[in-house]
Amino acid sequence: MSAVRTYGTKVKIGNWNEDLQLEEEALREHLEKKKRGELAVQRVDFLKENILRPVKLSVTNDGVLHFGDVVMLVNIGGGNRECSALSINADINSVTKTPSPGIQAPCGISAGQAVQPCTRTAFIITSVDGSPEGSALHFEQSFALKTTSGFASALYLTSDLQSFQKSAKRSCLQEVNLDCSQSFFSWWRIVYFDPQERLEYEGQPVPANVKVLIIHCKTNQALAVLGDKVLWTTYGKEYEVTAHTFLDSHKAEQDNNHWLLCTGDPAGGGLVLCTHPQSMANNKELSVSNPTTST
Repeated sequence: MSAVRTYGTKVKIGNWNEDLQLEEEALREHLEKKKRGELAVQRVDFLKENILRPVKLSVTNDGVLHFGDVVMLVNIGGGNRECSALSINADINSVTKTPSPGIQAPCGISAGQAVQPCTRTAFIITSVDGSPEGSALHFEQSFALKTTSGFASALYLTSDLQSFQKSAKRSCLQEVNLDCSQSFFSWWRIVYFDPQERLEYEGQPVPANVKVLIIHCKTNQALAVLGDKVLWTTYGKEYEVTAHTFLDSHKAEQDNNHWLLCTGDPAGGGLVLCTHPQSMANNKELSVSNPTTST
């Protein structure tokens, strides 16, 4: 009971001088951290100021995706999931300020419900087979997804086989994260979402803003959002992202694996998904008799 302080520091009793010195030292440390921008609230503000900065998505004039396009990966949702976008899941410990502000690798990934084009949600379609920038991306063609340069540090979306040492935190399925090096672990390919028509679309240019599957080349697992695995992040409630193919009773991939690679609206209205929701919901506009071709 003698160690319990029953009076404030203004009351000179017990080790009053020591308590006063400790409070002054704590105040000095607080002011020094504030001056350097090292307070937790300042670090969070710095992170959000940079990672939520708006990004202009690429606009497709011929309706198909191209290497070098800046896109958003959006899962429409369904069941226990809201519409969400593939997002960089960086916290204050993932940020470095030297030599220049940016995100350190490896960095986590999640599906955020804020479907707005910004540094956190923008990815660049990158060639891995020597295809020139500006050429069309085709179904079954290998490619990489890279974050934007600058604060996002141009990191590659990467995955590898599930193991006891490396797996998703909540589901323990195959982990997906961001890494600084491009390798076979960061190769992906796009396939048509309907397995009955998949063969007809093989080799055709990939249309923008339509439902597709994104398959990891090494493990052959599809990128997926898990609505029942909630992550509480710096940005709020989000969903875990993993590489795992979810099949229904007809051996078709479930909506956990369905993605839209969204581009900018040619009319300047922002995201196509937001300005033309009806066309996004109806993906039957693609027909085998009239496949999309590049210009």
